[in-house]
Amino acid sequence: MSATPTPPHPNPPLPPEAVAALLVDTTPWLSCEECFERLETYVEARLAGAEPDVAMEHHLQGCAACAEEAASLQALVLEEPGRS
Repeated sequence: MSATPTPPHPNPPLPPEAVAALLVDTTPWLSCEECFERLETYVEARLAGAEPDVAMEHHLQGCAACAEEAASLQALVLEEPGRS
């Protein structure tokens, strides 16, 4: 009796960093809509060295779309004339 070969998996396994991102505890929970409402204030406070907004930090760790928006906004703010 011969063993039946296992068919190849149609999707490759996720890399460890992708698995870790999926398992991030996002408590206290913040929706993307709430995140976008607070994004400008968050970026300004972050650049000023203020205490981090825990809800925003958790949301951005688990949401690539919002994290990309935050990074883009931060880059834009840093490019403003007169900002060092």
